[in-house]
Amino acid sequence: MTVYKKDTKPFRMIAKTLFGLEDILADELTALGAQNIKPMNRSVEFYGDIKLLYKANLWCRTATRILKPIFNFRAGNEHDLYSEVFKINWRDYFNPNQTFSIDAIINDSGFNNSLFVAQKTKDAIADYFRQKTGRRPSVDVRNPDLKINLYIYRDECSLALDSSGEPLFKRGYRTRTGEAPLNEILASGMVLHSGWDKKSPLVDTMCGSGTIVIEAALLARNIAPGLTREKFGFMNWPGFDKLLFRKIQDEAYESIKPKLDFKLVGSDMSSEQIQVATDNARRARVGRDIVFKQSEFSDFIPPDPPGTLIFNPPYGKRMSVEDIMNFYQSIGDTLKQNYSGYDAYIFTGNLDAAKHIGLRASRRIEMYNGPIECRLLKFEMYQGSVKTKYQNPENTE
Repeated sequence: MTVYKKDTKPFRMIAKTLFGLEDILADELTALGAQNIKPMNRSVEFYGDIKLLYKANLWCRTATRILKPIFNFRAGNEHDLYSEVFKINWRDYFNPNQTFSIDAIINDSGFNNSLFVAQKTKDAIADYFRQKTGRRPSVDVRNPDLKINLYIYRDECSLALDSSGEPLFKRGYRTRTGEAPLNEILASGMVLHSGWDKKSPLVDTMCGSGTIVIEAALLARNIAPGLTREKFGFMNWPGFDKLLFRKIQDEAYESIKPKLDFKLVGSDMSSEQIQVATDNARRARVGRDIVFKQSEFSDFIPPDPPGTLIFNPPYGKRMSVEDIMNFYQSIGDTLKQNYSGYDAYIFTGNLDAAKHIGLRASRRIEMYNGPIECRLLKFEMYQGSVKTKYQNPENTE
């Protein structure tokens, strides 16, 4: 299977994502018109044509990259690996004047070194071009023209083209971050998990560099997250249909909703972080949709309910056990006092501290922030007498 634009029949693709976002991503792909969608572990398999591949890269808020598998084979040793990779007609995918890189992932395999596997694959591709053309392409691990993904499970090998290039969480708007920045895809996934109606206030009271409220604004105004990127990997593929992609971009611009008639609010105790968040929102083209305020969490008064609160408090890496427990207890106290009528979502990697919030979570969504196991906890802050229903803490596991 080649990647030329005449390739209009549905073909298999893999959208990579973060743990806990598979179903969210599957819903996104369904909305884009994907077929035969199958959520898997940290990925979603689907089928579509080259137009869908372009749209998935431009529109998917929770995908890290979109892969196009091109070849499957079995290899139990380095000789078999080299031989099978060498058989592929690599001139269908790039030329010796272009650069390439290999991203190798090994799972439960006789191969035990991903760097070695990547090197053997590079050697086979380079030797193929040397034999066929007398020249060999160069390797560029930082900014290659073509990124190739190799996945090995036991002795089953899959080669795929990375259509995204740089990971899709690199939207292009965040040039400055805070001390512990939240991944854009993770932030967007939290907003989508909340079921926020995109009509009522959404608040992040520990906003840092503003990622949660910025992603919420992009969602509310129907701004494709890829519109802030200048480059995708598929632009270097043979037969890249520039006119088709430009049409998809134009349609995305035309679908953007006007300025919101309500405000998203981000607050943080640090004036420096507020400035960083303000600058990031401006680059994301949603600066007018978000109000940023410097405020302590306990002092901030949110907009009138109903509304949604989503925030990512510190996990306590630099705090004593007693301090972090007291801190999370104060979070619960503030929720009870200031957020009646709100759905509050707390994303935390300190599950023990979360028990000290003093409220019962109505939802517990398992997710990861890098290697840290986390939970997205939902607390329904009912108004009136019903509010007491959720004031008994429960295990957050």
